Amino acid sequence: MNGKTKALLKEYAARYETTAFLKEDPARFMHLVQGTNNQETMAFIAASLSYGNRKQFFPKINFVLEKSQGEPYNWVKSGLFEQDIPPTDDCYYRLYTKKMINNLLKTLQTLLIEHGSLQQYLQHMAENDALKAITALCNYFNEHNRTGIIPTNSRSACKRLCMFLRWMVRDNSPVDLGIWKDAIDKRTLIMPLDTHVLTQAQRLKLLKSKSTSMSIAKKLTQEMAKVFPNDPLKADFALFGYGVNQGQEL
Repeated sequence: MNGKTKALLKEYAARYETTAFLKEDPARFMHLVQGTNNQETMAFIAASLSYGNRKQFFPKINFVLEKSQGEPYNWVKSGLFEQDIPPTDDCYYRLYTKKMINNLLKTLQTLLIEHGSLQQYLQHMAENDALKAITALCNYFNEHNRTGIIPTNSRSACKRLCMFLRWMVRDNSPVDLGIWKDAIDKRTLIMPLDTHVLTQAQRLKLLKSKSTSMSIAKKLTQEMAKVFPNDPLKADFALFGYGVNQGQEL
C-alpha cells in the first residue's frame, strides 16, 4: 500500500467516524437504549437483521425497540418476545419468517439465562480474541437452534458478527460503544466484509479476490492494520467514505 492510499484512508476515516454517521446506520439503535445489557442485546439483534435495504430493515429493528419499550434485555430474557414475534411461518423480513426470528431470540434467551449476558459468555470463550468470539457465537447458536440467521461456522465472512463486535469493542468512538474493550482486544477485530466493501478494497488494489470469506476478511484487516495498527477497524469508516465518494480523491 502506497503513502497516497494510506493518507486517503486516514482522511476518510476522520471525516466519516462522527455522530452524523449514526443517522443512517443500524448502530444507531444501540444508542437509543440505556445500560450495557440493553445495549449489547439491542446491538446483537440490530446486527442480525442488518442486510438488504436499510429503509426496509430499519423498521424491523425499530419494532423490537418499540415492543421491548427500550428494555430489549428483559424482553428477551423474560420471554416477552413470544407475544410480539410468535413462531409462525409469516414473513418478518425478506427470507426471515417470524419463526426464524423467534428461534434466534429463544436461543439468545437461553444464552442470557445460562451466562447472564453476551459479554459474560464471551469472556469465558473468546480469550480476548475476536475470531474466537465469532466462532463461539456461531457454535452456540447452531448447537442450540439452527435459525439460518447466524452463520453455521466462522469460515464464511460473518459480516454481521464482525460488525457487532466492532460496535461492542472499539472505544473512543462517537459510533462504536467500546463496552467490551476489556473483553476483546480491538487489534484482533476483523473487517466486516460484504460485496460492497470488497468492491472498494479491489478499487484500492488491496484485494484481488472476487469472493467473500473469513480468510479474505482477515487479509483485508491485515492491510488496514498497516494504516491503523492499533485500531484496524477504523478503516471500516474509511472504506465507507471511499465508497460514498465513488473512489474520487479528496
